[in-house]
Amino acid sequence: MGYETVLIVDDSPTSRMIIQRCMEMAGFCARETLFAENGIDALAVLEERPDVDLIVSDINMPKMGGDTLIRVLADRKDGHDRRIIVTSSVADSSVESDLKGLGVSAIIKKPVSPEKIAQALGGIA
Repeated sequence: MGYETVLIVDDSPTSRMIIQRCMEMAGFCARETLFAENGIDALAVLEERPDVDLIVSDINMPKMGGDTLIRVLADRKDGHDRRIIVTSSVADSSVESDLKGLGVSAIIKKPVSPEKIAQALGGIA
């Protein structure tokens, strides 16, 4: 299972590495994996690389959180059919409902594991 280009957005370099490794352990193959530290950086990456077809984003980040990033992407309606997975240690049911309403495909509660990634990707791959 795989997508061509994945963007992992998290302010922690360790978390970005763990997410990428868990995706690999879950059998997920990406042609290319890109990284951003926050929503602002993610938007810059997406300007340069509109071919990103899967975004895995944390919610709580400095400068611009994942929830704001998702709202900006939902408002743009730029024609790109990107899937979005959210990782969070604090998402409650109302936040999850709001994110799903904005087009989020899956929400993974931290800590991220290969099993949780496989379950989330199984529903959207």
